[in-house]
Amino acid sequence: MKPVVGRYAPSPTGRLHLGNARTGLLAWLSARAAGGRFVMRVEDLDPQRSKRAHEQRQLDDLRWLGLDWDEGPDVGGPHGPYRQSERGEHYEEALARLDTFACTCTRRELREAREAHDAVSAPHGAEPVYPGTCRDGPTHPERPAARRWRVPAGEVWFDDRIAGRRRQNVAREVGDFVLRRADRAWAYQLAVVVDDAAMGVTEIVRGADLLDSSPRQILLQRSLGLPTPTYAHVPLIVGPDGGKLNKRHGAPDLSALREAGVDPRRVVAALARSAGLLGDEDAWVHPRELIRAFDPARIAREPSTLELDTLIP
Repeated sequence: MKPVVGRYAPSPTGRLHLGNARTGLLAWLSARAAGGRFVMRVEDLDPQRSKRAHEQRQLDDLRWLGLDWDEGPDVGGPHGPYRQSERGEHYEEALARLDTFACTCTRRELREAREAHDAVSAPHGAEPVYPGTCRDGPTHPERPAARRWRVPAGEVWFDDRIAGRRRQNVAREVGDFVLRRADRAWAYQLAVVVDDAAMGVTEIVRGADLLDSSPRQILLQRSLGLPTPTYAHVPLIVGPDGGKLNKRHGAPDLSALREAGVDPRRVVAALARSAGLLGDEDAWVHPRELIRAFDPARIAREPSTLELDTLIP
């Protein structure tokens, strides 16, 4: 069997919140329980918000939590560089192999075009389906242009280890999506596909908020002749109001807990309990103590709450 390679890829745009920390823990446990290699990658595609200081703090916090990695920006490895901001040539090569076109539409123009077409707005926070405005040539040649992929027709099916069988017709439900933005920044969808293949990643454990990205990425993998990893999208941690856990619920970030002198084993125990991997009687645990009994089938299938009052003694 092919050796298991897992990865965790936080964006260095701020401090790690507890939801991200739990995803990192679960990705690490999945790879280590299979005797696999674990890769740390920095997804610093946003040049305005990504900071090296944030990156260093995140790595320090994850080590404090008890995680380690075999490859990464601070330890090196055979598949570097491990910062996406340093991997542009890999994305250029992949882009050149795909059928793309220049698009000068703004988000507002796309939304208005979609509404005019069928009088149905895109859901709040979601991008409208691309209507093909610039497929035959950019409508505003004087503007900087993004590069969109001419998405092939057909449905994408895949089995998620947690969410089950999923399918999507990307061409119809998403449309020709952006691979490189007009400001020359690389799109997440292309970068993650290229990097996972280059680093030999065989399994991806990440938050359920990225589940809808998977069909696009699988379609790109197939078009580029790249292997498709297995996927496991873990449900999010939510606050008492059912919304995604954040500061408004009083949730501290990982750095705040570390700086307050909290025992990291308490944090690991709380995260593991929220994922369904630990009983209520366990007040603290080191990540390595969870490896032997780790079973992805035990991971909660629904969003769960986190017992914030148990984190600080």
